[in-house]
Amino acid sequence: MARPPHESWDCMLPGPPSRNNGGSADCHPSGLLAFPSSSSVVVVDSRSMQLVSVLPMPPPTATSSNNNTSAATSSSSSLSPFVTSVRWAPFPLPHDLLATNQHLLLAAGDRQGRIALFDFRLRSVLLWFECDSVLKPGIQDLCWVQARSDWVLVSLSGPSLLSIWNASTGRCIWKYDVSPELFSCIRRDPFDYRHFCAIGLKGFLLSVMVHGDTEDDVVIKEFHIPNDSSELQKLERDASGTAASSPALAVFPLYIVRFAFSPLWEHIMFVIFPRELVVFDLQYETSLFAAALPRGCGKFLDVLPDPNSELLYCAHLDGRLSTWRRKEGEQVHMMCTMEELMPSIGTSVPSPSLLAVIICKSDSTLQCVGKLYSTGSRSSSFDMDFDNPFDFCDEPLSVYKTHLISISDDGKIWNWLLTSERTEDAQKDATNVGNGAGLGDVPVLETNTSDIDGTADLVKQPDCVTSIRNCSSYSTLNQIDLSPKIVLVGQLHLLSSTATMLAVPSPSLTATLARGGNSPAVAVPLVALGTQSGTIDIIDVSANAVAASFSVHNNTVRGLRWLGNSKLVSFSYTQANEKTGGYINRLVVTCVRSGLNRKFRVLQKPERAPIRALRTSSSGRYLLILFRDAPVEVWAMTKSPIMLRSLALPFTVLEWTLPTAPRPVQNGPSRQASSSRDRTSVASVEASSTDSKAISTDEPQDDTSESFAFALVNGALGVFEVHGRRIRDFRPKWPSSSFVSADGLITAMAYRLPHVVMGDRSGNIRWWDVTTGQSSSFNTHREGIRRIKFSPVVAGDRSRGRIAVLFYDNTFSIFDLDSQDPLANSLLQSQFPGTLVLELDWLPLRTDKNDPLVLCIAGADSSFRLVEESDKKTSYGPLPRAIKERFRPMPLCSPILLPTPHAVALRMILQLGVKPHWFNTCSTTRDKKHYLIRGTASGGGDLRSYMIDSPPVGDSVVPEMLLKVLEPYRKEGSILDDERARLYAAIVNKGSAVRFAFAAAIFGDSLEAIFWLQLRRAVNHLMNKLINKSPQKASVPASISELDDASMLSRITSKGKSIPGSRKRNTLDSGQLRLMAFEQEELWESANERIPWHEKLEGAEAIQNLVHELVSVGNLETAVSILLSTPPESPHFSTNALRAVALSSAVSRSLLELAVKVVAANMVRIDKSLSGTHLLCAVGRYQEACSQLQDAGCWTDAATLAATHLKGSDYARVLQRWADHVLHNEYNIWRALILYVAAGALPEALAALREAKLADTAAMFIVACREIHAEIIFDLVDSDDESKSQTMAKQLSLPGLDPENEDVIAVGEFYEQYQRKLVHLCMDSQPAFD
Repeated sequence: MARPPHESWDCMLPGPPSRNNGGSADCHPSGLLAFPSSSSVVVVDSRSMQLVSVLPMPPPTATSSNNNTSAATSSSSSLSPFVTSVRWAPFPLPHDLLATNQHLLLAAGDRQGRIALFDFRLRSVLLWFECDSVLKPGIQDLCWVQARSDWVLVSLSGPSLLSIWNASTGRCIWKYDVSPELFSCIRRDPFDYRHFCAIGLKGFLLSVMVHGDTEDDVVIKEFHIPNDSSELQKLERDASGTAASSPALAVFPLYIVRFAFSPLWEHIMFVIFPRELVVFDLQYETSLFAAALPRGCGKFLDVLPDPNSELLYCAHLDGRLSTWRRKEGEQVHMMCTMEELMPSIGTSVPSPSLLAVIICKSDSTLQCVGKLYSTGSRSSSFDMDFDNPFDFCDEPLSVYKTHLISISDDGKIWNWLLTSERTEDAQKDATNVGNGAGLGDVPVLETNTSDIDGTADLVKQPDCVTSIRNCSSYSTLNQIDLSPKIVLVGQLHLLSSTATMLAVPSPSLTATLARGGNSPAVAVPLVALGTQSGTIDIIDVSANAVAASFSVHNNTVRGLRWLGNSKLVSFSYTQANEKTGGYINRLVVTCVRSGLNRKFRVLQKPERAPIRALRTSSSGRYLLILFRDAPVEVWAMTKSPIMLRSLALPFTVLEWTLPTAPRPVQNGPSRQASSSRDRTSVASVEASSTDSKAISTDEPQDDTSESFAFALVNGALGVFEVHGRRIRDFRPKWPSSSFVSADGLITAMAYRLPHVVMGDRSGNIRWWDVTTGQSSSFNTHREGIRRIKFSPVVAGDRSRGRIAVLFYDNTFSIFDLDSQDPLANSLLQSQFPGTLVLELDWLPLRTDKNDPLVLCIAGADSSFRLVEESDKKTSYGPLPRAIKERFRPMPLCSPILLPTPHAVALRMILQLGVKPHWFNTCSTTRDKKHYLIRGTASGGGDLRSYMIDSPPVGDSVVPEMLLKVLEPYRKEGSILDDERARLYAAIVNKGSAVRFAFAAAIFGDSLEAIFWLQLRRAVNHLMNKLINKSPQKASVPASISELDDASMLSRITSKGKSIPGSRKRNTLDSGQLRLMAFEQEELWESANERIPWHEKLEGAEAIQNLVHELVSVGNLETAVSILLSTPPESPHFSTNALRAVALSSAVSRSLLELAVKVVAANMVRIDKSLSGTHLLCAVGRYQEACSQLQDAGCWTDAATLAATHLKGSDYARVLQRWADHVLHNEYNIWRALILYVAAGALPEALAALREAKLADTAAMFIVACREIHAEIIFDLVDSDDESKSQTMAKQLSLPGLDPENEDVIAVGEFYEQYQRKLVHLCMDSQPAFD
């Protein structure tokens, strides 16, 4: 099986994760799932469910020194501990082409307290963090937090230590020990990346704000969440003897406390204790809701809020998933469904355990793009796949979709699609609304007639935006009618358990002659692993994947061998009951093609001795069964296996001879062998007509004989030959010197005519030529030898070749028997890096002398690895390669994995707009014809014809050059999968902004994607303000009118107590867009909906906060009634009375204003409840009140107050100051840009982009703003009146973005330089597909 010359065989399959890995998992925004498995980190593409790579954690000795350890080094000191936490670094694909920072970095912590920062692209450790090498406190959890313009890493180590690390130097900058509390997990606030919280098992909650990278820049607050911890107290008493440095996950693995921030509501977090769900408000420092689990439900494992809806998903330890829905207008959650995440069909007993559950945020962001801008019709030719039954579902019924990944301890990763569909009644109601019936009965639609700032939308919303608001009518009105459903859409199978046996097929030339064929059996690229759980995993080494898994035994597989290349024989045994004694041996033949298991040698009673080992001949005809202290049985493996005879000799080892002659080059076998890596394992076995058929007949039918070598207890050697039913002495030529060992039994043997190699328990290795009698020996100076394996030979190889030797200390070495001194020239390995070796064998796929030797290794960390051996060294790590790494059943469509210049080129092509049929060669199913999108692909010539339009900015020749660079990926089909290509086809003509959002979402920058999605609304907001100022306002149709201040005030003050149902937010469609809310209507609605959550809270602080919220939304009557209810003995009585009088005052005189202003200023200095702002509101000084709130750090409250009472330039000033704070203090440039645009500060937005070195984004920002501006102007006037349109465009031009502006010109010129630099970098980089 020939492989390209530069391609390495090095690959690794991980074993199953376990509870020792802490249930950790993290999904990169681009869709790469990372989770720990034993001492490695596994990375999987969550969309195609394919293994991308495995990163072994280097052993501790490698972290302190780069020198190789000697063979005498204790192996236990250099074993890699369990990885317990992983977290992707939140670094986006770089915009600065000269930047040296990487974007695919992964932090991993282990049980010994070490933290490594992996560079995933290089598959190596970039940085080690300085950990405590004495106490070695295990890492409990990791989290990335923003500090100024850089990111820092936060860790929970040991039972109670919180640390913050500089991610550039690996130095610890802050520590905090909360002993005797026990930390459980840590999470970052999605609304403020500087803020994070850590929770303990007893309900202790630590809130931390990181303002910089020094110790003084960290501000903490402590809270306590009430809960029932009686079970924990009992567990603590039982675990009193555990190590003090052990984290909670190691001491109490089944007592789990987790939390998650709400992605939709600021300050709200969801906390799960083993049997309780709590909603906690950080602002009010109290619990808003608590619910105990019903009877029969397993304990909580994790809590996952849906990114785009008001649903909570809670995973349970018993493998189930509960869905909780928020009650409208309250923070009360009700369980609505309970689903199985561990299907009982086909699972073993006991059933596997659920370890981790995670939501794929990348799919949620793309769903926002699709919902906002793709058309609702499914009749387009590119949007219907007749081969896919899922494409015929009634899409309008589905309100949202969420992808959820679950990981179980049997090595399976499950991909679930969670959907919420409307019931039939809700569907009928929505249909009536869509047909115009019953509009008067829908209160939600009435709110679209006015704006909160007192001005109607003078700018007509585009169809794509109005459709959003219209479709919210059913999703917000009948949210309780939604029916959540769950469907399994994908699965990845890794190794199911720790490997106990390893077998490779090595069929001889006689393997097919029994059926009359004249071609030898092809050596298929398969490896079989027997596991502790009793399953047999078939590995396709060409694809580095588990091709099949068969549940054969109920306990450990103790022996496994191939019969030819299509069947396996295995055994296990169990002890009979104590009364009768003995052993029950179970022998099974498994067909790899059909998966059928057939038992043979079935006895009615237990036997005295258990089976010790199995040995099969290379033709698959004969089987030797070795028993412990019992005769050896010889079986003919026909269709019904027949025992030929029993050999009552004291054997210690037996080995059949391996194939000797090279396979013939003529006819078909060599071609099949060379092409076998291009098929999956099962397909290659089914399609091959030259596989082993020797076991399919009742009798051996040819004259070919096979031989096996053996050693006896007394050290005597021999060779027997099996000829049909006869067994006879081979009569070898004995060596001149005696081979009887005086110091140890022979424990291992390898036999390939004419050489026999033996190893004993003293570490001696001897080889013997059975035809000439030549012999030699040497001592390895190691412990006893457990396995000896001959390397495969081809024509031109040397006579004896290499042997791989596995010692009893689970280390191995490779010796060259053709050298004068095998010991001096050996490739000695004291240990496979980071783990012990349980089993090894050579991969018998060499067809040429120049092909590398490949060693298969089953590690003690449950992994399976291929190691390429050469004359100079043995390679253990994946090497950089410029060609396709391995065969994959479907393309790996993950653009983030492309070389950085090529990834940036693809992002630019998607931004500028490429015609959808450019993706036509992409197909995620090899067995069906390529999925075609409407359009004719041009065979060659000018590649610019693929672009939808001439680029509005930059060099027009650059797109053609970038398309040429990306052509290899397009032909391979590894750019976009069908689903995302269809989505791009649906939105490509909907404007530049949505293309920019799509490109950002594809590469995992969700905040940038949300910015582009909100940009159109922000420009609309700005244009409304410009139109209100413009004299052209009078020409706007009279049907659109401005509300006066009186109507606005009456609307606000007539509400009395807040009514949550008066205005319903579109929670199912806004979703993540709420992170960048800026419109007055949105801010007012959000604050108004929160008020009912807090009305029943007691305590002085809670009442002060509630009054503050009521004043912010303009509900003065309720605020006055609450203030007047303050009892006289309260310390807040005088302050509350003063505020009540001021708020209820109907007259505002200049003297009163002055007095109130002085009192307010004094209150701000002495009163933390910000009472002074309420007095300013009472006399109409809203601008000053907003300034005071912003000075106090209450930025959202200030924006809410401004949204309620201010408009025009006053509101814009509040937004602009908020934007300055977000940019320079919170370092969230995308949220700041939206606020700048809404405030009309476009020059400041452009300056922020240039200062952040986002040259390409600055150019795209100008393009998008101009395009949206042109659409708005076109909609405001008649398309026929060109002169009027030009006049209005001049009067309503975007401030700071005129074509003549120097900054705008500079951005365009810099973008052209950026493009040229990108082209040079792309040409210098070779394509890489993995």
